[in-house]
Amino acid sequence: MIKRIDHIGVAVKDLDKAIETYRDIFGFELLEVEEVPSQKVKVAKFNVGGVHIEFLQPLADDSPISKFLEKKGEGIHHIAYYTDDINGLLDDLKNKGVKMINEEPVKGSSNTVIAFVHPKSSIILTELVSKGE
Repeated sequence: MIKRIDHIGVAVKDLDKAIETYRDIFGFELLEVEEVPSQKVKVAKFNVGGVHIEFLQPLADDSPISKFLEKKGEGIHHIAYYTDDINGLLDDLKNKGVKMINEEPVKGSSNTVIAFVHPKSSIILTELVSKGE
């Protein structure tokens, strides 16, 4: 039910610096900058040869990205996979005993719905992404 890698999420302290580095120095295509209140982050999305990289800056001290930065510093935060049936995939994973952070999809960026799989079940934090409904 997973169709492809959707994006790689990278936690950063300074989103403007990340934009300057990756757009102005490396020449990556900046697709958009957006705030995602449900995740308490501001996101800059880049297209790199058809692969998306999302730089994530926390908007609050209790943001998951803020907590990640405190513990591990800047770097890869998660890998996201696209599915066209997030509810079916969530049911399948839960039936297999997979530990979830989100039992139900929540609103993501760019009119998507998302759910996170706990790293205890997936080695690295894993995000599931589907088009918003």
